[in-house]
Amino acid sequence: MSLAMDFEVRQDVLLVRLSGELDHHTAEELREKVTATLEKEGIRHIVLNLEQLMFMDSSGLGVILGRYKQIKNLGGEMIVCAVSPAVKRLFDMSGLFKIIRLEDDEQFALQTLGVA
Repeated sequence: MSLAMDFEVRQDVLLVRLSGELDHHTAEELREKVTATLEKEGIRHIVLNLEQLMFMDSSGLGVILGRYKQIKNLGGEMIVCAVSPAVKRLFDMSGLFKIIRLEDDEQFALQTLGVA
């Protein structure tokens, strides 16, 4: 299985919906696409919807952490929402939820950024 990426820009928020598997085969493509969109669209915040993401390894965590740092440097925020139990466990073990906010659903995450 591969990774499907859906990008939507709402004002200064990049909404990224991922489905499939985020691993060392797909991480680089995600990094490139998110970085290009950030630069082109003037994005300040990222909402990452992982509801359909079935698998993620350390490469995926690395890409997410890198984009988090990129957004933080812009004075923005990254929110992860709708995480499957397997992926949530990986986030918990890595400690990423200590720095990245987790919300239950996409709509609420967008509302907290003022773009719902």
